[in-house]
Amino acid sequence: MNSAAFFSLYRTIFEGDGELLILSLSSFSLQEHLTAAMIPKNSRCFMFYVLFFLCFSIHLNLSEGVDSITANQSLSGSLKQTIVSAGETFELGFFTRGNSSRYYVGIWYKNVSQQTIVWVANREKPITDINSAELKILDGNLVLVDKSQDRIWSTNVSSTTSNSLVATLNDNGNLVLRDGSEPRTSEGFWQSFDHPADTWLPGGKIAYDKRTKAKQLLISWKNSEDPAPGLFSLELDPNGSQYIIKWNRTQQYWTSGAWNGHIFSLVPEMRLNYIYNFSYEDNINETYFTYSLYNPSLISRFVMDISGQIQQSSWSESTKEWNLFWSQPRQQCQVYAYCGAFGICNQNSLPFCNCLSGFKQKSVNDWNLKEYSGGCVREIDLLQCGNGSTSTGRKDKFLRNPQVSLPVNSQTVIAGSAGECESVCLNNCSCTAYSYDGNACLVWKGEIMNLQQLPENDGSGRTIYVRLAASAPQFSSNKKNKGVVIGAVVGSVAVVVVLLAVMGIVIWRRQKSRLGTSKAVEGSLVAFGYKDLQIATKNFSDKLGGGGFGSVFKGMLPDSTVIAVKKLESISQGEKQFRTEVSTIGTIQHVNLIRLHGFCSEGDRKLLVYEYMENGSLDSHLFNVEESKILDWRTRYQIMLGIARGLTYLHEKCRDCIIHCDIKPENILLDTEFCPKVADFGLAKLVGRDFSRVLTTLRGTRGYLAPEWISGVAITAKADVYSYGMMVFEFLSGRRNSEQSVDGMVKFFPSLAASVIAEGGDILDLLDPALDKNADAEEVAKLCKVACWCIQDEENIRPSMGHVVQILEGVMDVNLPPIPRSLKLFVESQEQIMFFTDSSSGQSSQTKSDASRASSHSKGTTK
Repeated sequence: MNSAAFFSLYRTIFEGDGELLILSLSSFSLQEHLTAAMIPKNSRCFMFYVLFFLCFSIHLNLSEGVDSITANQSLSGSLKQTIVSAGETFELGFFTRGNSSRYYVGIWYKNVSQQTIVWVANREKPITDINSAELKILDGNLVLVDKSQDRIWSTNVSSTTSNSLVATLNDNGNLVLRDGSEPRTSEGFWQSFDHPADTWLPGGKIAYDKRTKAKQLLISWKNSEDPAPGLFSLELDPNGSQYIIKWNRTQQYWTSGAWNGHIFSLVPEMRLNYIYNFSYEDNINETYFTYSLYNPSLISRFVMDISGQIQQSSWSESTKEWNLFWSQPRQQCQVYAYCGAFGICNQNSLPFCNCLSGFKQKSVNDWNLKEYSGGCVREIDLLQCGNGSTSTGRKDKFLRNPQVSLPVNSQTVIAGSAGECESVCLNNCSCTAYSYDGNACLVWKGEIMNLQQLPENDGSGRTIYVRLAASAPQFSSNKKNKGVVIGAVVGSVAVVVVLLAVMGIVIWRRQKSRLGTSKAVEGSLVAFGYKDLQIATKNFSDKLGGGGFGSVFKGMLPDSTVIAVKKLESISQGEKQFRTEVSTIGTIQHVNLIRLHGFCSEGDRKLLVYEYMENGSLDSHLFNVEESKILDWRTRYQIMLGIARGLTYLHEKCRDCIIHCDIKPENILLDTEFCPKVADFGLAKLVGRDFSRVLTTLRGTRGYLAPEWISGVAITAKADVYSYGMMVFEFLSGRRNSEQSVDGMVKFFPSLAASVIAEGGDILDLLDPALDKNADAEEVAKLCKVACWCIQDEENIRPSMGHVVQILEGVMDVNLPPIPRSLKLFVESQEQIMFFTDSSSGQSSQTKSDASRASSHSKGTTK
């Protein structure tokens, strides 16, 4: 109800001439009539309360279940009114971020606990006075007005002035301005899907209009608290069937590659028949790309992030977090000018951005909000120009910055030596940096953008010399005095630090003795007290499982977060596993890797605290399962793809390659949506990217161990590839690879599968009988071939996990693999051979051959 309608009703009640008053609410937001309310005129006090109740009721109806704004209705900023889509998926209303007094009209997910804005109306013009703001239909448009009725934002359409206009929030997140007589599914006169902000929802499109040459842009926020248009934008290339990302709407730094009819060539993650159904349309009027979800109950979105990456995420209700599915560009430092002027990006450090030596952050507040585009400024502003000296005899100098990738927009000048190159730059007041490699002198004028720090072993690294004032501390000439001062200061500081450390330890120990349940945060991990975990697990009463290093218990934290607590029971090995796990997975986050919440270390008590997975480990869904728990083929295929992605991240995307060493179904956990999580990094060890070190301790589980574990050669990431291949076979068959059949013989399934692949037999005969051959034969064949390649005897023949991902996504084809020698031996031999099986299965096969018996004796036992 607007103010004019309110006072009209007020006058009707209190200024009526008759003995009876008839109230009509036909013009109010509920569009219903209060008919023939026969109220004595002298009951004006009573009528005031009725009026108050009516207004209050109208406000409640706006906030509860109404999905449209009509021509006679408005949303009030002072009352924080909202409308909610019919299925209660999205909500539209007023919002603000952080401690800002600026308000916006936006759309967000109704049932996502983290308020996630997907569209903003007035992103360039915030509301400064929320109490006077009003969103309503006026003159054929949906408009946002202030107290003076000045328009802050408008849909700006001129096709209608119909009084039956409504603005409806649909369940796909699309706000549509339409004629009330039209179907709710119509596109209407205006829709928010045609004017996206930073988020691209399923059903929406990013298009190029061939008639008007207009582009739809997906533009990042300025920072996490300011939805104003940022520097990064995604658009459809009008000159080709590809998407591009630009910096400042001008500098292109990423492309999706051309559309090949199924995917964009450089984005293999965009696969048909997975979670997302992508399609590309090119007609006479426009070209556009759109997508939908195979499972409409999933919550997923594309975002042009403030990081300059286009990201696709899905909401996990179990963890209450957005899980990143993929992002492009893959590396943060591939985003153009991410760190701004005179900033340098380092892919192997956090934060990625730092200022060059001699520079400082231009806006500390922006950097705290992870908005680095403002870059850096000199700590000493004034530079002395030219080669002449100042009154103090000092001139500008250049600071050496080695092992960088040179920024763009350089100019080549003639210089015969490094000294000449420096002099050329020094004599040009606008020259800020130079680089000389013996063949060419490159100079840069103005601000330096897109500077990247490269690893020491990167052969493409160059050296750039950046201009600073001669008075900069980096060039201090009074080294002797400076050394004395520094020595005195360092000595004094050291004494103070030692004293403070001693006092801190004493205080910490006293507090710890008094507060047994206190917690300390180390990075992203929480250091729990043993008593805390004892209470959370009800004295470790609900056991989920166990292994050679300890048992796992279910628990619940005071904030109702369900956790899985791993209690390490073997002190010697458990300590080693504890330290490895904490150091390797504490800072690693990926949708297909289990997340470590924290740990406990009190004397001999070593515990790890993980996120809890509702569906348990994978083996419980593969072997001897109830009919209700059988995984269908589509789910199995996506689980194998997810595991491959998780291992790819460990092998190729982490700062140091992480080898898991114990891939098996028991170490794959499933969340509520059957998204796989690779767990238990206790056997993992960090090695350099050259894979040159040998892991000398025999690790892992029999049945999944690669041959190199026995031969003693260097263990690389290909050992995980082998284990993955053995696990794929178990996915296909729904049983352990080595099991005793009805006739008492031990059949090794990988040998059978390899024979069927080589001889061209019916591939569906290999499938788990519980599936009743209900599977995609092409995908089954693909997985069989991948598994055979993964278990090749020579590790250099095995594919990388990155290649496995590309094959399963359909980006790469897979050829017919050779039968590994070990499998061929089994097929050709008339004797039973001892094959390693997981000790938890409680089965083992015997051998009649002396060679096999000797082999089994030499390989010992496992956990």
